[in-house]
Amino acid sequence: MKRFNFKDQIVFENENYIAINKPAGVSSLHERLGVANSVIEQAKNYDEHLQLCHRLDKETSGVLLLSKHAAAYSHAAVSFEKRRVTKTYHAVSDGAHKFEHFEVNLPLITTRSGRSAVSKQKGKPSTTFFTTIQNFKHHSLIACEPVTGRQHQIRIHLASQNAPISADGIYGGKMPYLSRFKKNFTTSKTEEETPMITRFALHAYSLSLNDMDGTPLEIVAEYPKDLAVFIKQLRKFDA
Repeated sequence: MKRFNFKDQIVFENENYIAINKPAGVSSLHERLGVANSVIEQAKNYDEHLQLCHRLDKETSGVLLLSKHAAAYSHAAVSFEKRRVTKTYHAVSDGAHKFEHFEVNLPLITTRSGRSAVSKQKGKPSTTFFTTIQNFKHHSLIACEPVTGRQHQIRIHLASQNAPISADGIYGGKMPYLSRFKKNFTTSKTEEETPMITRFALHAYSLSLNDMDGTPLEIVAEYPKDLAVFIKQLRKFDA
């Protein structure tokens, strides 16, 4: 599992909460197998009172909120339950798509394989809004606002619109290669071309909620290097 330094990833802190910019490749909770280096393990080493207020998929980077004490945890839990928290993710999808606060309502279930799927009979209600930030020739940068928090919700809802997330092979995304866009692109005879990003291009960009005293909190996590470079290459070569 990817190693990381918890303190270095802190993007917000007050007397009630800490928020980090979780790296891709790091699990929120302990994994059953392998060497543990989860967010919660590193958080407890930093401050034993810290508790996760929500989770992110292992390969998703971005804002992750932790509480410093029981009352703060309870406040956050109620805020998530009552849908008083606004979460905005940024995703790079395959294809050019123009979404303007486009709503997707598709019920989801978790299958025995651990993946998620649409099921109108057994699925739980799931809603996501999508807004295009920038179009490229072969890709789109999209803001995603999930109303509900089902497993793999954004990934499946985008895929349902023929806009799978780039490099998300599980749900139909293709690995993005620079040779597809850049003229006269070459590699040496001994090298194979590597994708522009090796994990699905999804980042939890911001999280908004009211603090315990009612103060609005707007927490932003900037793009990690792999996603920032990917988008920079698209802007240069796929515009």
